[in-house]
Amino acid sequence: MELRGKRVLVCDCEKTMPLDGDKLAKACRAVGATGSLDINTQLCRAQLGNFQQAALGEGPLLVACTQEAPLFGELAAEDNPAAELEFFNIRETAGWSEAAKAATPKLAALIAAATVELKPAPTVTMTSEGTCLIYGRDERALEAAEQLRGRLDVTVLLAEAADLLPPQRMTVPVFKGRIVSASGHLGAFAVNVDGYAPAQPSSRGAFAFEAPRNNAYSECDLIVDLTGGTPLFPAHERRDGYFRPDPENPAAVQKALFEAADYVGEFEKPRYVRYDPDICAHSRSRKTGCTRCLDLCPTSAIVSAGDIVAFDPYVCAGCGQCAAACPTGAATYNLPGPNSLLDKLKVLLEGYRAAGGKKPVLLAHDGRHGAETISLIARLGRGLPAEVLPLAVNETTQLGIDFLASAFGYGVSQVAVLIDPRKRDELGGLAGQVGLIETLLDGLGYGGGRVLLLDDPDPSAVEAQLWSLRDLKALPAGTFLPLGGKRTRTMLALRHLHDEAPTPQDILPLGKGAPFGAVRVDTAGCTLCLACVGACPTGALMDAEDKPWLGFTEEACVQCGLCASTCPEQVITLEPRLNFTDEARGAVVLNQEEPFNCVRCGKPFGVERSIERVAEQLAGRHSMFLEGNRIERIMMCEDCRIVTEMEDQNAPLRGADRPLVRTTDDDLRERELAERANAPGKGGGKGSLH
Repeated sequence: MELRGKRVLVCDCEKTMPLDGDKLAKACRAVGATGSLDINTQLCRAQLGNFQQAALGEGPLLVACTQEAPLFGELAAEDNPAAELEFFNIRETAGWSEAAKAATPKLAALIAAATVELKPAPTVTMTSEGTCLIYGRDERALEAAEQLRGRLDVTVLLAEAADLLPPQRMTVPVFKGRIVSASGHLGAFAVNVDGYAPAQPSSRGAFAFEAPRNNAYSECDLIVDLTGGTPLFPAHERRDGYFRPDPENPAAVQKALFEAADYVGEFEKPRYVRYDPDICAHSRSRKTGCTRCLDLCPTSAIVSAGDIVAFDPYVCAGCGQCAAACPTGAATYNLPGPNSLLDKLKVLLEGYRAAGGKKPVLLAHDGRHGAETISLIARLGRGLPAEVLPLAVNETTQLGIDFLASAFGYGVSQVAVLIDPRKRDELGGLAGQVGLIETLLDGLGYGGGRVLLLDDPDPSAVEAQLWSLRDLKALPAGTFLPLGGKRTRTMLALRHLHDEAPTPQDILPLGKGAPFGAVRVDTAGCTLCLACVGACPTGALMDAEDKPWLGFTEEACVQCGLCASTCPEQVITLEPRLNFTDEARGAVVLNQEEPFNCVRCGKPFGVERSIERVAEQLAGRHSMFLEGNRIERIMMCEDCRIVTEMEDQNAPLRGADRPLVRTTDDDLRERELAERANAPGKGGGKGSLH
């Protein structure tokens, strides 16, 4: 069978999955498959020849088995090194279930979704030469150093060393000190140490140290922290190259040491987030707007850098909260790119419906905790319900309003997000996105409670929740394509949901902090200085070149508040809401005035009302405008003011007339005239007769 340009092999895993070949073939043809579908029973053993024959063919080959992927990959490398192999799971996700006989539409959808190419993320390279700092308090630090010194270049730093017996042979350098600050990542750590002192070689019954000094600085590639104290980094378990096992747990210590020993060489890491500073709403002119990414980042990989923020891709751990919460799409998750993830979501749901599926429930999960939980449910429990469609993402916390809105726009009835319970403290961004989509769905008449966060550590409890989901009607499925940036993708989905809503509301009020809304301007106090236009990061506020005019496009507004904080008159307020009318897509007038025409040349400039008010307030009151018609300078354009100032002989800033420039020709001319005047016979000169 071939689907979307890829050949597909399916196996029922020794008949442990009740696959009906004819029904599945028909369902796959409904999603665009061609050719016949032969269900293998033991593709990895007795029918291994079927795989080898397929691997010799042309074009990508999809194999519906992940368990035996290493075996298949090894055989393909021998028979056809150029073979393009991909593997996907239908066993734990669909076939091993009490509802497997009813899961044919789901199987067809999973096969269709597996054909979607996900764009890989760019990478950064970290280099470690094996310089390792072991930071400890007692002999366990020395023991760890002895264990690692054959693989790494080890230094020991002891936070405490009271009554610690020195070893007979000093195989590694030992120092005393307390780390007061640490920064960096694998291959580029830096520490500042107070009380830094090397061990004396004459130490006898206990370590003795040289005179200590503060603010010592050192660099290393790896840090093994055996102090058991406060971690040196926030979200320390996500800091590459930093190992902090519980020193009271020998197994954990040994695991950390084994892992650290292998961290020598070059290591590639995904650049999880793509950042576009041009549309960042963080700050303008030292006025702070959006701080969502700074507030949510658990590793402090994001810092303020003036009007924008700076991402450290080496420290970033890829949780994706910044991208999920970013209102403009300046921060975009890269693993995979958002459009390719939504492409897969669209194909999954369209395939399910085309194959006859009803009321799909999307189960978003990561590839670690989530995949393991699904596997345990399938192996030891009832498996997943037939209508629950699993979709693997890199991190569940990467899901933003664009993903959630698109899922409902493509026709799911509910979205369940399988959360790693160890990451409950990182749900701030996701919780905000869930609250926003629930508000929008409820306001449009679809009802709330359609998004579930499943964070129970017990797989059986997760299984019970999935099998007891409410029977909710699926939302009308749209056919829109996931194109453009985050705002565009979100609005495509939301406009579809609005058009099909049971009780469509053209304007939905939202809570404070929502990334949609309007701007209100008190025109009585507005001087049309247009400072707000320069501050707006998305171009929602705009001006006109030929007249004093302030316009606003509501669909582009992210409610960052920079316009309100920048306004010198403080006449701007924000109104969080979502406007579905056509008016929101185009520019509306917030304020406009007639321009003032220069009284000297007639050129339009400034705002008529403002110029007249300023002239009225200054005339006869300010010392610079008491004489003559000097007040007219207020009513002149910038060019005419300069001209008239230079023409005014009584201008207070006018200096003396500039002296004429003398040249050599002037000097020669004067000398010639003087010589002529003094020449004999010319009268009055020396030697003349009287």
